[in-house]
Amino acid sequence: MIEPQQLLLFVLAGWLLNLTPGPDVLYIATRALKNGLRAGLVAGLGIAAGCLVHVAAAAVGVGALLAASATAFTLLKWLGAAYLLWLGLRLVRSRGDAGLAALARDAAPVHNAVPLREVFLGGFWTNVLNPKVAIFFLAFVPQFIAPGMEHKALAFVLLGLLFVVNALPVNALWALAAAWLSRRLAFAERGMHWLDRLAGALFIGFGIRLALTDAPAH
Repeated sequence: MIEPQQLLLFVLAGWLLNLTPGPDVLYIATRALKNGLRAGLVAGLGIAAGCLVHVAAAAVGVGALLAASATAFTLLKWLGAAYLLWLGLRLVRSRGDAGLAALARDAAPVHNAVPLREVFLGGFWTNVLNPKVAIFFLAFVPQFIAPGMEHKALAFVLLGLLFVVNALPVNALWALAAAWLSRRLAFAERGMHWLDRLAGALFIGFGIRLALTDAPAH
């Protein structure tokens, strides 16, 4: 049984980590700015679904494999880096309605329309293809499981689910903040287009940083 103090520390640490800007936060904010609050919220749900994959994988030992196998870590690392670079390049090269510049025009539904399934899957893959998330779960969650506890795998899954549930309001907060900002900033269309490029450059930066990440020491 996890002590209440430890559980509270786990929740607070999870909130703090989810408030830290990264590829997930940038994806949520970009979707909320481009396509409105609903898209930002759906993006957060997609990222949470991606976290569930990492929780399940770590519970059955894939996280341990990534930590122990340089080959497995490298493979997933390059897949994730390639995806982030592709996403960033698409934003950098976007024009008009394909990017944030659409917010400088009339905020009619026709401009904001986007398949929510596409938004959800984008958030899902942004999270799943980041091996640092798997390593994070492997390193963070076990700290709150006592060595003598029975059913460690079940405890890991429950703590992982708690982390994902706690992340939902934080993701929603990022979406709300970005949507609020989009309604109050009177940027010119050209300025919004440069925001697209800035977001793309940040994604490219995350991809490069991920590609340069070393495998965990064995």
